[in-house]
Amino acid sequence: MPITPVGQRVRLYENDELDSVLQAMARQAAALLPPAHAVLIGIQRRGEPLAQRLQQHLSRQTGLPDLPLYPLKVKRYADDLKVLHTRTQLTENPLLGALDLSNSTLLVVDDVLFEGHSLLRTCAYLAQLGARRVYTAVLVDRHVCQQPIHADIVGVHLQVAATDIVECNVPPYESAFCIEVLRHGAAN
Repeated sequence: MPITPVGQRVRLYENDELDSVLQAMARQAAALLPPAHAVLIGIQRRGEPLAQRLQQHLSRQTGLPDLPLYPLKVKRYADDLKVLHTRTQLTENPLLGALDLSNSTLLVVDDVLFEGHSLLRTCAYLAQLGARRVYTAVLVDRHVCQQPIHADIVGVHLQVAATDIVECNVPPYESAFCIEVLRHGAAN
């Protein structure tokens, strides 16, 4: 009898827990970012609303105005980890091109660090624009990165099976702010 894959969804973190995680990430970001000339880059889709949440926590913790935040559309995988583009697709943001990034410290925010293609492509693009200091922050690091990139700030470290899908559910794209793992197993 053939083995049939079945999915089991496991919720690992709820809203309140993730709020505490983001507060800790904001403390780490405050230590890396200068009070002036710091910019947040939110990788669309879910990195952008995560960057907004991080922006709010940073502002509350430091008492400083919100840091400027720029979205950047980068895509390689579908939500189910199917490769959509063999080369990571990046849509340039003309507002970033108009900034003097050589005098700014950038913090790139994404939801999951999987193989590293999106973060690497983003950092390469920012370097092309003249950025000298770029840090990265991810809500989840899966620790299977295959590219020469790492996250400077990590909210949650997860080591799950290669076939498991880590889902960061982030409003406004999902109704609840949570982290779930879709586990693939076998049943007869």
